[in-house]
Amino acid sequence: MPPPGSPILIDGSHGEGGGALLRTALVMSCLTQQPAQVDGIRGGTKYPGLDLEDLLLMRALAKSCQADTTGDEIGATSVNFSPTRRPRNLTEDLDLLETPNCGRSPNVQVVLSSLLPVLAQTGAYSHVCLSGETYASRSLSFDYFQEVTIPAMRKLGLYAFPDQDAAGFGRESRGHVTMDVEPSSLEAIDWSSRGKMVECHAVVTTAELPAEVANRAVAHIGKLAENSKLPIEIENNPVDSRSPGAFVTAWAVFEQGIGGATAMGRRGVAVETLAQSAFEGMLEWVAGDATVDPYLGDQLIIPACLAEGETVFRTSRLTQRLLTCIWVIKQFLPIHITVRGSMDHPGGVTIKR
Repeated sequence: MPPPGSPILIDGSHGEGGGALLRTALVMSCLTQQPAQVDGIRGGTKYPGLDLEDLLLMRALAKSCQADTTGDEIGATSVNFSPTRRPRNLTEDLDLLETPNCGRSPNVQVVLSSLLPVLAQTGAYSHVCLSGETYASRSLSFDYFQEVTIPAMRKLGLYAFPDQDAAGFGRESRGHVTMDVEPSSLEAIDWSSRGKMVECHAVVTTAELPAEVANRAVAHIGKLAENSKLPIEIENNPVDSRSPGAFVTAWAVFEQGIGGATAMGRRGVAVETLAQSAFEGMLEWVAGDATVDPYLGDQLIIPACLAEGETVFRTSRLTQRLLTCIWVIKQFLPIHITVRGSMDHPGGVTIKR
């Protein structure tokens, strides 16, 4: 640890070297009241420098803990973040924190999920809203956030309630999501084994497309589930959006565990292919014995570190992102986090305060 008052120095290119590293550092700085300096932001990616999601999160956190900041602009490769008070609740339109003419919309769920553990610890109710991308390829999307992330957080005692007013498909879209967060007392979970399956679901979300497109996806998932002898509830979910789009999310809930998979539609790709990709991704997770999927493991790590007691979960794949986030957390907290397994393979995580 650095001397009192000195910032914790974080190498932004460490491990995965992406946005998750920076966002974890900012959140941990806010939660622990320790100043942080992150250099070489997104140094492990093809697009270094502060991204829009990073900027919005940094400004929201700075407002919550009244932090002194430097480098809060798109493209910055180094930032300083120095909290001056404990985090407080937000009643905020986060769109007002955005820098105009930045070229694209933020991924809404990336920002909101990063804020969750902070807002839950403020001791008061928060209400935030944000416009941007709500359905994305290879990024957190609304249906997964609502149906997988949020229920998992509730098992830890964190209660949040997101609501999508309008969908946004892709980087330049302008969907809109509001989220209420209750003051929460976090408790550890033992997800060392998942027990029996409780339920299995799929949702086909479409906008500005003929009804037959969604119906074909629903029918295809039904056939896949029948062939796999997997009972499943399938929802057809038409949404309002300024542009057309299609997205499929499939997930399964166990007694002690939850996980799923997603697929986003693309021009020229049959909706049956989309449905099959999401279903098979979920089925691959179900066929193993992990208690969370790789994406959920990344999101659980900070709340689990704040929870009283010992949290255990097993992931179907230890991602470099998860290992990087653990490294960042350990720069701020004297906490025991044991990882069993190797990167890109199944593994277990134990967190004990």
